[in-house]
Amino acid sequence: MLKLGVVEMGKAERKSFMTGRMGRSLAALVLAGVLVGCQADEMYMGTGPKHLREVSPQVKAKLAELKMDLQSPIMIRIFKEESKLEVWKQTRTGRYALLEDFDICKWSGQLGPKIKEGDRQAPEGFYQITPGLMNPNSSYHLAFNMGFPNAYDQSHNRTGSDLMVHGACSSRGCYAMTDQQVQDIYALARDSFKGGQKSFQVQAFPFRMTAENMARHRKSPHMDFWRMLKTGYDHFEITKVPPKVDVCEKKYVFDATPLVAGVPFRASAQCPKFDVPDAVEVAVATKQKQDEAVFQTQVAALDEKEAREKRWKETQTQIASFVGNKDFNAEGEAPATEGAAATAVAAATPAGAPTQAGTQASTPSGAQPGAITPPVATQAVAAAASGANAAGQTPRSGADQATPRPNGAFASLFTGASDSAPANAPAGTDVAATAFAAEGEAPNGEKKGFLKRWFTFGGEEEAAGDLPPLTPEAAAAAATAQAQPAAVPVSKVPAAKP
Repeated sequence: MLKLGVVEMGKAERKSFMTGRMGRSLAALVLAGVLVGCQADEMYMGTGPKHLREVSPQVKAKLAELKMDLQSPIMIRIFKEESKLEVWKQTRTGRYALLEDFDICKWSGQLGPKIKEGDRQAPEGFYQITPGLMNPNSSYHLAFNMGFPNAYDQSHNRTGSDLMVHGACSSRGCYAMTDQQVQDIYALARDSFKGGQKSFQVQAFPFRMTAENMARHRKSPHMDFWRMLKTGYDHFEITKVPPKVDVCEKKYVFDATPLVAGVPFRASAQCPKFDVPDAVEVAVATKQKQDEAVFQTQVAALDEKEAREKRWKETQTQIASFVGNKDFNAEGEAPATEGAAATAVAAATPAGAPTQAGTQASTPSGAQPGAITPPVATQAVAAAASGANAAGQTPRSGADQATPRPNGAFASLFTGASDSAPANAPAGTDVAATAFAAEGEAPNGEKKGFLKRWFTFGGEEEAAGDLPPLTPEAAAAAATAQAQPAAVPVSKVPAAKP
């Protein structure tokens, strides 16, 4: 019995062991299948020679979903600003539908056409790609040449060569994709040639040619060129069929048929009389009229926004001038030189305050320790010093220096006079202003502003002419007030917005 029990238990254990092993193996196979499926969508590169590999399972699934034949014709659209490459494919209705859009890995240059060899610009325009422009042996995985310069480019003497759509994510005037992306693009082009397509069209645009985008770029020197490209863009948007493209009088024409059979379009010659299908012509004209209305509305809004920003910058500059900040820059740029930066710091540093080096800034003669020296005064002293140096003199202090005066857009509120000091103003007289005084005539002949009251610290003659005599009680109170420490004045002027 004992042996039998042992034997029975051994069989049960072996059965359990085999079942668990098979279960783990099955789970591993399922997991591997899932991972392979994910990688097929994200990292599929296929096997065999790279130029003969099939499209990825993801693209195959989209072809089936959209009821497109693998070998039906294709068309490609490129948008620089959005960094997108679209592959459109003909459906069974004869019209084209978007099959896939790819993120462009890199493109070089700026918005605008390629002009000359070496400018590192990626082309813009309409290009026809034939089987002879396909490059299965590219050093950048796979590639096709865009055929630059085309007839339009040549008519404008534009130069350049070997401008491609390729892999390796590296660009010097080309549109660079990842290797996986260019693998699918190349395979779709190759299969369309197998299906009988003699060439496929590449439309390269600076951005999606909407009225809003055109308004944003309205000041570009390329606007006329882009308006011409937009006509071709509109033809495709209306018909969903790649337009027939010709060049005459150094410009593109779309879906045009010469009225006289056998008369060709020549890039630099006068355009022959031609006709565009009525339905297409009317639909495009209607779309462009609607786009123009949106364009004008957008331009008006953008111009008004720029005008508001300009007015605000001017206001900032006026406020900065009023408070004496001559180093203020409404554009937010730093001073041009280290010397200018140092001047700005010195002008804004309170007298006697610690500097970055840990030293005390010098206090002007006669000023109370810790008193705030206005930037206007600092700049006036510097200006007087530079003027004296230019004349070969040594700057002097005291009564011979010009007294700083308020300036700027609002100076008249406080002085009632121009920026220039009156010729008969007594030398060495310092004045302070408050907002509570009636208009009147100062002893020196200068008109008082409606917000101004003079507190004189100059000669007795001016004080006597400006204020009534003090009573003994008032004189005693004034003496007591003079004996107390002076309070540091605090500016009520709001700081300029940075």
